[in-house]
Formats: sequence, C-alpha cells, structure tokens
Amino acid sequence: MAFSDEQLEAAVARLTEPGALREAQDLVARAAPQLQRVLNESLAAGGWYDAHEAQVREAAASEDGEERARAVRTLLAEETRVAMLVGVAVGYELARHLIDRED
Repeated sequence: MAFSDEQLEAAVARLTEPGALREAQDLVARAAPQLQRVLNESLAAGGWYDAHEAQVREAAASEDGEERARAVRTLLAEETRVAMLVGVAVGYELARHLIDRED
C-alpha cells in the first residue's frame, strides 16, 4: 500500500491531536516485551551493537572532558535515532499485519 506525501503529512498532523496516541500507547504497552525483543534482534542483525561498543569505548577513552561529553551526547543521539527508526518500521509492519488480518 503506497501513500502520497499529502496523505502522510495529514496522518502525521493527526498524531498531534489530543488523545490521538492513547490507543497506540495502550497497544504498545501491552506488546512492550515482544517489541523490545524485535528491536534487539533487528539491531543485532544489522551489526549495530558491534559499532555501538566501539563508539562507547572511544567516548570513554577520551581524556578531554569536553570531548568525552560531546562523544557521549552524540552516541546517545545516534542511539535514539536508530531506535526510533527501527521502532517506526516495526510499528508500521505490525499495523500492516493487523490490518491484513482484519481483511
């Protein structure tokens, strides 16, 4: 199922409405342990953990406090972005499977 840019923008805009995420948050809370496993497996399959460990060691090894703080902030931002991207992809696929099951 393909969506136009306009449809995507309208859907994202609806997410900012009060209470728009309540049902999704309830669903995610119920499925959190399984979703965490999917996230971990996806990150491991993509080699993310190996790269992550190298970046952690590099950040921790810096003798310059400012450089170490910058490296840690960058690492946290990258970790958040990757987790969000994988989470969105998993959520999208989960929604597709649930919709397909209803049809």
